[in-house]
This record gives sequence, C-alpha cells and structure tokens, in this order.
Amino acid sequence: MKTFSIAIHGGAGTLVKGMMTPELETKYKQALKDALDAGYYLLENGGSAIDAVEKAVTVLEDSPLFNAGKGAVFTAEETHEMDASIMDGKTLNAGAVSLITGIKNPVSLAKDVMEKSEHVFLAGEGAMRFAEELKYTLEDASYFYDELRHNQWLEIKDTDSFQLDHAKKKDSKFGTVGAVACDQEGNIAAATSTGGMTNKKWGRVGDSPMIGAGNYANNKTCAISCTGSGEFFIRGVVAYDVACLIEHKNMSLEDASNEVINKRILELGGDGGLIAVDSQGNIAMPFNTEGMYRASKSSMGTEEISIYK
Repeated sequence: MKTFSIAIHGGAGTLVKGMMTPELETKYKQALKDALDAGYYLLENGGSAIDAVEKAVTVLEDSPLFNAGKGAVFTAEETHEMDASIMDGKTLNAGAVSLITGIKNPVSLAKDVMEKSEHVFLAGEGAMRFAEELKYTLEDASYFYDELRHNQWLEIKDTDSFQLDHAKKKDSKFGTVGAVACDQEGNIAAATSTGGMTNKKWGRVGDSPMIGAGNYANNKTCAISCTGSGEFFIRGVVAYDVACLIEHKNMSLEDASNEVINKRILELGGDGGLIAVDSQGNIAMPFNTEGMYRASKSSMGTEEISIYK
C-alpha cells in the first residue's frame, strides 16, 4: 500500500503568542485535530483524496474560529462574501465559487461546480442560482455572525481600510482554511475556503478560489493550498509556481515550496504560507509569518498539530 497523508491549514500571519490564551490555543488545536482526523479517517478507509480534502475543509468551515463558513469576516456592507475552490490532481478537474452568501459549506458548492456543471468558476448571483437549482439550504446571516469578527469590522467600518485577518497591524489572526491530501491510490487533491478580507468592497476576490493562485493539484507534481496576502499570491501564481518548479526544475516538494514562500513571494512584497503534498505522500508546510495554524498526518505514523514556528 502506498503512503497516504493529509495536511490542513487555518491561516497564516501575525500570531502573537502573548495574545493567545492557553484556552484559546487548546480550542484551535482541537479544531485542527477534528478536521485532520475527519479527513484522515476517509483516507484510511480507502476514500479518495478529493473527498478527504472536502471533508477536512467542511469541518474547518463549521468552526467559528476560522475565517471561512461560520465566522467569516464582514464586508464593507456588513455582509459575508465567501470564496472556495477544489481541484482533483488525477483528472485536473476543478471547481470554484466566489462572492457567495448564505452557503454553510462553500467548499461543497465548489465541488458541485466541478462535478455537476460544465464550468470551473461560478461567482455572485450566478453561483447562487446554481446552488438554488441544487436545492442548497441558505443559512440566515445570524448563522455566520461572530462577535469578534463584528468587532474587527466595527473598528474600520466607514473607512477605506480593509484588513487581512493576519495583517501585521493587528494582534489577532484568523484565516483562510485549506486541505491537501494523497490517497492510497497515489491521487492527490487540494481545497481552499475563505471569507476574504474584513471591510472588503467592490466584490474583491482573493487568491483562494483562483485555480493556480491559491489552490492547485496535479498528480504529476503536487497539491497546494495557500493562505496569506491574496493580492500577492495572485500576482505570483503561487500554487502553480510550486508545481512548475517541481515539473521543470526537478525540485523536491520541500525545496519548491520553500523557494516560493521564503523567496519569491517575499520579493513581491507578500507574506503567508502554504501546505503541499505530492503523490508519494510527502508533506511540506512552509510559512514566512510568525505562525500558521497547521496540522498533518501520514500513514507512516507521523502527526503534527502546530501554530508557531
């Protein structure tokens, strides 16, 4: 049997140790463990990488601790606009949604775009009509409400500032979530989901739903899910960049991931991190910020749940 593995993240950024109470740290680690175990359980029982990443991400979306699904940040209009994407490394099929509201698990809608439409990326009203046709239940705005998120928004509402959850000018951080996995067949997949930036306007879309920027999977190279300053990850086509270094420069997963996160994205002025897996089950989780909520587990017997460097 081949090595199978999974890695997940809950965002990267300014995670000041002093601001994190032991109780909160325990909550975060438990939430990461719950998502990790849910995805790993599927892999262990012969499930596909695509189902494992969807499962892990839905668990993170259901937790108010992360900026995705329940607990997503507020836009300038005091609403929630969520983005998600998923990609299958075996077929290169992909699905993505952006600017959606009221959907409990955006990653599942992205997967439905991949499997039940002829398209890759649906946004806004059209994506909502698609969800309606598939009989999705729309949650009330109160489901997504989180007091901490609302307070973050109140601090900057009616101004031109917007905030990435992990921006250097703040002491708290909650971010984009994602998962990558390699199953027993050696197939890999990636999924990413986010609520975007606090106080974002004009229908701003980050890297998370963009195939090749914030999310990518190809059995020949790697599966990647990113978290960080989205504008820079888009400009650097970060997820695909890692795959390119593996394919064209024969770099290892570890070296390619480090090159992109600790050199290329920094040269552009961006910060953040990514999780990566290849079809041998190898895992890399580099980040250039103070911390990244992350966890990984492999059939080789290794397991990690970490927040700081």
